[in-house]
Amino acid sequence: MATTHTESTSATYPTTSGGTLPSTVPVGAVYAEGSPLDWGASLVEGAVVLDEKVAPNAPWSAVVKEGHVLTIVDVGGNQSADCLLYSADDPEERYSVPDTLAWQGNAYVRTGTVLRSSEGRPLMTVVANEIDRQDTIGGACGKESNTLRYGHHVMFHHGCRENFLAEAGRRGLGVRDIVSNLNWFMNVPVEADGALGIVDGMSAPGRRVAVRAEMDVLVMVSNCPQMNNPCNDFNPTPLRMIVVDPARGGGPGPLAGGPRSARATRTPEAAA
Repeated sequence: MATTHTESTSATYPTTSGGTLPSTVPVGAVYAEGSPLDWGASLVEGAVVLDEKVAPNAPWSAVVKEGHVLTIVDVGGNQSADCLLYSADDPEERYSVPDTLAWQGNAYVRTGTVLRSSEGRPLMTVVANEIDRQDTIGGACGKESNTLRYGHHVMFHHGCRENFLAEAGRRGLGVRDIVSNLNWFMNVPVEADGALGIVDGMSAPGRRVAVRAEMDVLVMVSNCPQMNNPCNDFNPTPLRMIVVDPARGGGPGPLAGGPRSARATRTPEAAA
């Protein structure tokens, strides 16, 4: 599979006073040539019904049918997969951070965590997980938060919020439907004083998490385009999304030639 890359060079940006402001943020956000990539396989046995690659920076969505299991592969390591969940039948019912944390009495998402909806109902369950803990309190990056955290020279950088908005539009959703999210593979420790931080990840190429749908669920993911935080070594890498039906025979082996490159959304019929 061919890779694309960009030089990690510094850039300068004009200021309103007529000067320039230097930036150490590498130009562009595609993974570097020679990056170690492990495309992995499903964590759960079953017939593969969907297998797609999500390019760096890109959004993705699909309907995962009740009983089916989605495995998300961190292909390059420490690449945050920001994630939102909705009832496919009624998107007004969507993932709820407070309900999820209150029901389990813990701030982290681990194997066995039930991801609950705004109605308190189970949306998905984490059935397998190769990371010690997954984050659901760090939120999603966006143009506004990037500017606040890193300076006005990055105000044009799109983030996960912009990815969510773009993908939501393709699904008939809008701004009011973007709520607090999951961050698969992102390390957000909670300090003793309650402070949060986004630090070097605990993942590695090929690490995976698997979630089982407890109803038909619309899953929306942003392959995080963040280029201002060193947690991903300033090197956004692909994700792989594999949906299997455990009730049907067949193993989770890799597709011939690797997963298909895909950015477009899938309809419920195509995901069935």
